Amino acid sequence: MSTLPQPLPRQGPRPLALHLAVTLTVLLSSPGGLPFLRDGSPLWKPALRHRVSELGGLIAAAERAGGDSNGFARAVDREMRRRLDLFFTGVERYRHHPYRRALEDPPVVWTEGGSRLLDYGGPGRPVLFVPSLVNRAYILDLSAARSLLRWLPGQGIRPFLVDWGAPGPLERRYTLTDYIAGRLDRALDATLERCGRPVAVAGYCMGGMLAAALALRRRRDVDALALLATPWDFSGETAASARMAAAFTALLAPMLETWGELPLDLLQSLFTQVDPLLALRKFSRFGRLDGNSPQAANFVALEDWLNDGVPLPAAVARDCLAGWYGRNDPPNGNWLVAGLPVEPANLRLPTLALIPANDRIVPPASALALARAIPGTRVLRPPLGHIGMVVSAGATAAVWRPLADWLAATDRR
Repeated sequence: MSTLPQPLPRQGPRPLALHLAVTLTVLLSSPGGLPFLRDGSPLWKPALRHRVSELGGLIAAAERAGGDSNGFARAVDREMRRRLDLFFTGVERYRHHPYRRALEDPPVVWTEGGSRLLDYGGPGRPVLFVPSLVNRAYILDLSAARSLLRWLPGQGIRPFLVDWGAPGPLERRYTLTDYIAGRLDRALDATLERCGRPVAVAGYCMGGMLAAALALRRRRDVDALALLATPWDFSGETAASARMAAAFTALLAPMLETWGELPLDLLQSLFTQVDPLLALRKFSRFGRLDGNSPQAANFVALEDWLNDGVPLPAAVARDCLAGWYGRNDPPNGNWLVAGLPVEPANLRLPTLALIPANDRIVPPASALALARAIPGTRVLRPPLGHIGMVVSAGATAAVWRPLADWLAATDRR
């Protein structure tokens, strides 16, 4: 009797060594705070000092009453070990979970290099969806239970998706101009050819910036613009973060020149800086879930996508890290595409900005800056996070439905 081969364990969460190092450092250093459980210690954040003072008082009172002077230290040690065990359990269960994405792709109607244009069908209003260059496009088509693009055709919308693919030898020489004024232009041409009419363009995250630049270039062909969690003003980041991005780019200059790209694990390391303890929290939660539950499958589907990113071509990485984060080029009129500044104030078309209120990747103030720069933009603030706005249980009511209704209402036919 033969048995089917078992899938190999996943390599994530990526970069695994960084997540393990951060978690071990934080939890194993917990006993180091015990000698400082006294009011006024400069080691504690101001918001924690009152709680630290109360805890220190309780420990002192227990010791005066004849309690075990080392009891609290042992309790901290037990809790530290429990949390480590829960985290490692969650990581191992994720790495060996049986879920694998098995959705068949819709028809591919155009290809160029490593990029494709997918047609999700339907007789309705054509919309070209533009994802980020950093992550895989299928976040908008994550699973049978979480797919914005498979839901939209039933709402009178015909979605097309630009799947950028991984950069190959050709794309490693690309700049943002090559992607926008070249490949994205031609993807729009392919969409127009199939539909025979102007289309709406919707961009997610960094893809929204590309979509806005495309709409400025192709004003006769783009009749509406939807921006989902799209950054614009990077001055909301701290000055230290901006300096770090610029320094990071300068430090990696020789590697970018040699390799022609910024590797995925380095990109993931940058994202980790936004919330270093996120992996500890989410894999600890996953460790408590029933592995056979829909919630566990949804977690694995999303985590697989997060770990399935692509490198950034060197010139694109320099533009994003040094130009956007370092110099804040876009709102200052210094972001150029094909030699011309990208000036959203010149857009004159219906625009919807969906800005999730709980976004920790694109601060809402950054996205609001672009919405305010485009005359007449309608702004919606769903109470979701950056990724949750497209795949969470609340996404259908808070994002999918308003987006579909707005796209239908702005259809000129």
